[in-house]
Amino acid sequence: MSKRSARHATFTIERRFAVPPARVFAAYADKKLKVRWFGGPDEWEKSNLKLDFRVGGRESMSGGPQGGPVHSYNALYQDIVPDERIVMTYEMHLDDTRISVSLGTTEFRPQGKGTRLVYTEQAVFLDDFEDGGGREEGTRALFDNLAAFLKAA
Repeated sequence: MSKRSARHATFTIERRFAVPPARVFAAYADKKLKVRWFGGPDEWEKSNLKLDFRVGGRESMSGGPQGGPVHSYNALYQDIVPDERIVMTYEMHLDDTRISVSLGTTEFRPQGKGTRLVYTEQAVFLDDFEDGGGREEGTRALFDNLAAFLKAA
């Protein structure tokens, strides 16, 4: 059995988009839109995104490189203010092992005709799982996907 531990990390990412907050918010709230930008790298095998976008609703997705391990994401929406804020908690698993639990807050702030998105994550990495900045890097990649989606849409 591995040594039990809890290691905390917090990061904030800011992005600017040339579309209004309602459009960026919709990319999170509408499953048909979210599936187009949310997920791991293109070469990963993926499960279907499940999205029940409401306070108390859940979201899940899994995937990973061919041959594993499977990365599973399971979220619970704690607070939603349309076009302004989303607060959720989520857990990540590698195969059957829970590696982290996080609180993620996404804020959508008007900036001129566009949006300033501010995402803050507070994570606890469990039982000697070493993230090495991978969570922040992966989240930045998701926002790159979101930027490309918003630009093309």
